[in-house]
Amino acid sequence: NDQKDGDVAIGRGIAFRRHFTTFIGLVAEVRVHRKTGKIDLLRYVCAHDVGMIVNPETLKHVIDRQLVYGTGRAMLEEVRFDANMVTSVDWESYPVLHAGDLPEKIEIVLIERPNEAPSGAAEMALGLVPAAIGNAVFDATGVRLRRVPFTPARVKAALDRA
Repeated sequence: NDQKDGDVAIGRGIAFRRHFTTFIGLVAEVRVHRKTGKIDLLRYVCAHDVGMIVNPETLKHVIDRQLVYGTGRAMLEEVRFDANMVTSVDWESYPVLHAGDLPEKIEIVLIERPNEAPSGAAEMALGLVPAAIGNAVFDATGVRLRRVPFTPARVKAALDRA
């Protein structure tokens, strides 16, 4: 893939989780800017199996909000400290996600098993977000990111060390 060697690299990563009888898979597609360390989130595809689906529209909204919240945690949010105390003391200095930071496309695929009891979806996809993004960056660049948030400075430092 010639995109891996240029200034901009594109990759896809997957993460999977099973929580009792709920199964979740997430694929993230990213574009990594090597010169700056910036990650553009291009697309998420999240497959969610919760057994019997009672309300599919509500379920899709629950999953979508988890992906948004997980994106904020993976890409921006961080409580900062100095030697003595927490320095993130207000919402003005705490980084939060904006609409432009979200993937260009989020697809949610519901897998229904009507003979199984509903198994729930609350917060199940949340933890997959940093794993899928990290795996996509690895696919794009060959570099593993080990610490969230995946800020441009952290990504650039990891790329420079490689």
